Amino acid sequence: MGLRINTLFAAAVLTLGAAACTEAEQDRAEVHAEAAGDKAQDAAAQAGEVIEAGAMKAAQAVETGAGKVAGELEENQSEAAAEGRPGAIDPATDQRVPSH
Repeated sequence: MGLRINTLFAAAVLTLGAAACTEAEQDRAEVHAEAAGDKAQDAAAQAGEVIEAGAMKAAQAVETGAGKVAGELEENQSEAAAEGRPGAIDPATDQRVPSH
């Protein structure tokens, strides 16, 4: 009977030891998972900033390009109005050159 109790006690100690190891490993895994989640969140935030910065630069380029095109169109209309071309609008007066 003493051998049986010692065997049961040893089995219980091994089971508790294994459970403790497993619990400690689970705690470590949870800490690692949280750290990985934080890193992923930081990376996503950085990616969002890069995308936003790129979109801002693209919008600025479009705005600059549109401003240049508008300036050229205004200059062309001004010249056409000065030459009396029918349909042209003088940007200074917003008046259309009449058709002949």
